[in-house]
Amino acid sequence: QVQLVESGGGLVQPGGSLRLSCTATGSIFSLYAMGWYRQSPGKQREAVAVITGGGSTNYADSVKGRFTISRDNAKNTVYLQMNSLKPEDTAGYYCNAHRRSPTGLEYDYWGQGTQVTVSS
Repeated sequence: QVQLVESGGGLVQPGGSLRLSCTATGSIFSLYAMGWYRQSPGKQREAVAVITGGGSTNYADSVKGRFTISRDNAKNTVYLQMNSLKPEDTAGYYCNAHRRSPTGLEYDYWGQGTQVTVSS
């Protein structure tokens, strides 16, 4: 089992920045790919950024060049630095931990979410 706790959301003006944090407990953090997802009312949850245990990253086209995902395995924490925020970035942001075992079992864990609102 993995427990995930996000923090760092809030209200910010367009063009501003926020940093989200997600701290994991309960398992070996470095084994998991960590991701940030977001969901707005009436829309499906979408992947924003993912980072593997080895540090490889992938981003949604809509956030490339503005958001940066990173992880500190010593602190069991993954971060999402969000710059040049736009109103369309407004959403609930959710942290995900994903692992596939050597036998092919998939494990997915989610945090409770943190709200990001970009508005003037």
